[in-house]
Amino acid sequence: MSGTGLSELQALVDQWIRDHGGYWDEWANLARLAEETGEVAAAFQRLRGWRPRPEPADLAGELGDVLWVLLVIANQQGISLSDAFEQTLAKVTGRDGEAWRQWAADRDQ
Repeated sequence: MSGTGLSELQALVDQWIRDHGGYWDEWANLARLAEETGEVAAAFQRLRGWRPRPEPADLAGELGDVLWVLLVIANQQGISLSDAFEQTLAKVTGRDGEAWRQWAADRDQ
């Protein structure tokens, strides 16, 4: 599945969900996104030693969970994440591109 684009991932998730009984309520998915985002934060805390736990942090797994839920929500709302990402990249480039370069230059001095 390496190199799979967002459109393909959305189609894959949609088929999986349809094969397994259908979509959950959109509010349940929004709550799940919040939960999974919190788990990403917790993994960062464990990895940085701010909140030690006996079990290892699985940041990749938590990010995968967030991506899954984002794909689900996008499908439910009829949103192309490929299109949304292209729009966001253009927005961030225009709004933050120069500030990012300046920050990097200042950091490297």
